[in-house]
Amino acid sequence: MTDSAMNWFELPDGVTQRVIARCGVVHPHADLDPKCTALIVVDLQNAFMDDAVGHAVCPMAREIVPNVNRLASVVRGAGGGVFWIKNTFDERSAYEWSNAQAMLTPASRDRRIAAMSENTKGQALWPELDVRPEDEIVRKYRFSAFMPGTCDLPYRLRARGFDTVLITGTVTNVCCESSARDAMMTNFKTVMVSDANAAMTMAEHNASLVAFYAIFGDVMDTDFVIQRLTRNAVR
Repeated sequence: MTDSAMNWFELPDGVTQRVIARCGVVHPHADLDPKCTALIVVDLQNAFMDDAVGHAVCPMAREIVPNVNRLASVVRGAGGGVFWIKNTFDERSAYEWSNAQAMLTPASRDRRIAAMSENTKGQALWPELDVRPEDEIVRKYRFSAFMPGTCDLPYRLRARGFDTVLITGTVTNVCCESSARDAMMTNFKTVMVSDANAAMTMAEHNASLVAFYAIFGDVMDTDFVIQRLTRNAVR
């Protein structure tokens, strides 16, 4: 990890050594193929970023927007794809995922429905994101964007020949990590970008990234990802 990433990802040395012992290298997915790489931006919506309409606002999410936009520009320019994921509530998810609703107080449940329903301001993407016409916007109805039957993202990725995903967005230890783990287990090479994910606290953020890196995939910072994509695009 670069020095600039250390504020975002404190990696215990013992974990690095276990990864090296298992994989042979520090970064098992460092040789990124730009044309096979997709940037996945999870839930950077007003519901999680706008204090006026949000139901679970994560202040850190506003801080990662410049890095997400940088990654989107580089991925597009290198021949990859950009996918903006919108967490969405509908009646089907209300009864198929009723346990999640039952875990909320009535007031919390009402706020979530109001913020996440289709065509609400809360469900809209954060306005400072650099979304382009060639990008794809994908709705998901669970925490994970890779859970079969609840999001068509994996099918869209495979249809365009992408086998590697860069996971960014919020919240690191909920929807981002859920998506990253499922992506790995459905056979995508998966990288969580340390300074382009956001959680409620740095402790939760770091714990999530350490757990993912130890077993499931790779963790890199924005500068490192961009350097690898740019180098391989030129090559």
